[in-house]
Amino acid sequence: MKNNGYILGIDQGTTGTRTLALNEKWEIESQGYYTHEQYYPKPGWVEHDPIEIWQKTQNSVSEALIKGGINQKNLRAIGLDNQGETVIIWNKNNGKPIYNAIVWQDRRTSQLADELKEKHAKFIKEKTGVVVDSYFSALKIKWILDNVEGAREEAEKGNLIAGTTDTWLIWNMTNGKVHMTDYSTASRTMLLNINSKEWDKDILDLLNIPVKMLPELKNSSEVFGYTDPNSFLGLEIPISGSAVDQQAALFGQSCYKKGMIKTTYGTGCFMLMNTGNKICNSDNGILSTVAWSLEDELTFALDGGVYIAGAAVEWLNNGINIIDNPAETENICKSISNTGEVFFVPAFSGLAAPYWDQYARGTLVGITGGTERKHIVRATLESIAYQVNDNMKVMEEDSGIDINVMRVDGGAVANDFLMQFQADILGIPVDVPEITETTALGAAYLAGLGIGVFDSIDQISNNWSLKKRYEPKMSKTKREYLIGRWKEAVERSQGWAKKEILE
Repeated sequence: MKNNGYILGIDQGTTGTRTLALNEKWEIESQGYYTHEQYYPKPGWVEHDPIEIWQKTQNSVSEALIKGGINQKNLRAIGLDNQGETVIIWNKNNGKPIYNAIVWQDRRTSQLADELKEKHAKFIKEKTGVVVDSYFSALKIKWILDNVEGAREEAEKGNLIAGTTDTWLIWNMTNGKVHMTDYSTASRTMLLNINSKEWDKDILDLLNIPVKMLPELKNSSEVFGYTDPNSFLGLEIPISGSAVDQQAALFGQSCYKKGMIKTTYGTGCFMLMNTGNKICNSDNGILSTVAWSLEDELTFALDGGVYIAGAAVEWLNNGINIIDNPAETENICKSISNTGEVFFVPAFSGLAAPYWDQYARGTLVGITGGTERKHIVRATLESIAYQVNDNMKVMEEDSGIDINVMRVDGGAVANDFLMQFQADILGIPVDVPEITETTALGAAYLAGLGIGVFDSIDQISNNWSLKKRYEPKMSKTKREYLIGRWKEAVERSQGWAKKEILE
């Protein structure tokens, strides 16, 4: 299905913003990418500058247009995806944030989450589908209101509004005319009642968050508004697609049927399984979430998130400087046959699904006098595959669905060693598509659907094509041994951080 023009897919991610310009054949005509700073004010705290994110997003779009030689008259629509739980509060009268964006990785509200969990864990899980954790937006909003001078008073007056990075960008793109988010992103806040499709009054009251701060809830694909040429690069085009990043990747991977599953490898690592129009509850650490909303109908998913994946490789590069660049890890790993019994649990910000341990910390075990740099590098890459396997096994158990193949995307799928090891540990094939930037692609598909380029999602499925399949080669005995040792390493990482350090 041709789009007869260009559609932009903007992926506003944790470390940077990427823009894809998709041509009429749904091929990548050009792209732009700009990183933004990461701020760590205290141990366990992670922040971004919202103004910088807005500026870098504009830079990213400009770069894609310039590289592709694209005339703005040929732009049909914009779709965007966002980081998810990262949250911003700003003054609606002057557009200025009252505090930095608090990032999804941030753990400053861990103790507050513990206190809330003691009394309200079941109640909140039943309403929102997610567990009580500092990961989600709700406690970040509460923290800003409680800790920024005058914030609560201004919020009560109606001067402050809140949102995730999609809300912030769309508000700026439309020059303050549109304050919205879609249901998939809203399901990451711990404030959306996924049963009633509304912001939950009971949870808002419990956390003392005024509902008037929150954005309007919308479908993931419809025309939300138009960019204002005075505020956004002189462009006036419809914004017609929006979703949280991992759900956008699920959409971009054409996982439209119940039981289809994908994993995205980025800063973190995120697995989603389409569960259709019914909520599949998990009692074993996997989240229930909204995949997307089309024509006021919700599609749901099971969600297994890993906090640290690509970020662990970046740590090897920029943190302890034992590699010169991430690309060299493939050859390093292939130069040895194993890790020499070294296991690395990259719990830099705790462990997410299925463990949900806010106080776990990075752990390197099994070191001997014979351990070399290459063993640590290989253990780091293997840790990504083990974490993905942890989530898939729980997802199979909770859904009752046998997973026969996994679609994968993100930067790390270019690493041949990691993808083969992933297939070996999962014991099923791993499929890499032709276009691996599927978060931005999914956002563009949603935008195309929103303006009628596609009649249905079935037409989008025809665009998906396989680039490479990795078949498992490891014996069952070896697989089970390695997974067992990994789980022992995880146990040693758990509960390490002292609660006081996060206060």
